[in-house]
Amino acid sequence: MAIAPNLRVFRHRAYLHYWLMRVSIAAARQMEAVAIGWQVYNVARDPAEVGGLGWGIEESAFLLGLVGLSQFLPVLLLSLVGGQAADRLNRKMILLIAIAVRILVSFALLASVFLPASYALPIVFGVAVTLGCVNAFVPAAASSLFPRLIPRIELPTAIAWNSLGFQTATIAGPAIGGLIYAFGGAEAVYISAIVLACFSFTALATAKTPPHEKVLNVRGWSMVFEGLGYIRRNKIVLGAISLDLVVVFFGGAKALLPVFARDILYVGEVGLGFLQASVAVGAASVAFVLATRPLARRVGPWMMWAVGVYGVATLVFGLSTSFWLSFAALAVTGAADEISVFVRASLIQLATPDEMKGRVSSVSFIFISASNELGEFESGVAARLLGPVGAVVFGGCAAIATALLWTRLFPDLARADRFDSVEEQAVKPA
Repeated sequence: MAIAPNLRVFRHRAYLHYWLMRVSIAAARQMEAVAIGWQVYNVARDPAEVGGLGWGIEESAFLLGLVGLSQFLPVLLLSLVGGQAADRLNRKMILLIAIAVRILVSFALLASVFLPASYALPIVFGVAVTLGCVNAFVPAAASSLFPRLIPRIELPTAIAWNSLGFQTATIAGPAIGGLIYAFGGAEAVYISAIVLACFSFTALATAKTPPHEKVLNVRGWSMVFEGLGYIRRNKIVLGAISLDLVVVFFGGAKALLPVFARDILYVGEVGLGFLQASVAVGAASVAFVLATRPLARRVGPWMMWAVGVYGVATLVFGLSTSFWLSFAALAVTGAADEISVFVRASLIQLATPDEMKGRVSSVSFIFISASNELGEFESGVAARLLGPVGAVVFGGCAAIATALLWTRLFPDLARADRFDSVEEQAVKPA
């Protein structure tokens, strides 16, 4: 039995460059997320005498939710365009432009640290909107590019490595970001993120990727509608995408972690970094196992059970007043979510032809972004109405109910057995 993940996929040098880009930009994003969340929450909670707004816990949590909403709305409006762009334009160039924009807005975040709340908050929200625009184009281009860098038979291994790298960055990013924030302030976090983003740009720019093959004889919005029609007809893809939307939309607690760190668990910015990293600790552990021994049988039941476990662990986190129990519960949510993500991503990639990957990825990301950024807004609203603990408990119950409901709504997905039996579904007229 293998004791380490299969490294053979990295013999494809273009994929190695892609993977390094993905890991470094993920680490930069996670570090910035810690700084943004703590900066915004502190500005809202601090009294007016020291430049803050002097708001209560519920109102400040709602402001965190608005940051998520600011990132989601551009994704909702532009992701279908981003999917079309990924199928028509050079995917590598789209990613390079997106990283360059990220570097520029990181400098804006750096400037916001030295400004009063009346200027800093508009800058942060402006950055959130800009990042939302970037995120509307990145996922479709990235998800469509990497399958062309490796043989089809190695896709599940590459997906596991993508996830392992991402989750490792998600562990290190928040933890290191929290430590840097504690000792050097938000400005040190933003400078570190800029350095990582520059490395990411260089890694991708030096990758020798295959020439882009444009989709022919389809233009404009007809491409968008063709992509939507394809997803509607492919029940496995539709079920997998929508499952993530509902579960994380209601069950995610990420936006409320600054609230728990400061006012429930009393662990400060360092504890916040470790809480955010705890999800990735569980996810990376499972990703390592999947990279070593990918799931071979009963992939659909594995995914549904994982969603149920995710809901139970979310309930435990919401009710916990112990830092280490909260850390462990979040780690379990990460482990369970990783199984679901691995199965979902593999099924979508294997069932979708290359000429449709950009548009399918864009719709998938709308759902993913809705479950994350819009889910952060939902968390803020729920915390305003139910309190932070009530909001998380409600989300855990919703995740459990979703696992049961989707088993009935999408039986083919729930009963899916082997990846190697999945075939690409041909593109047909809507």
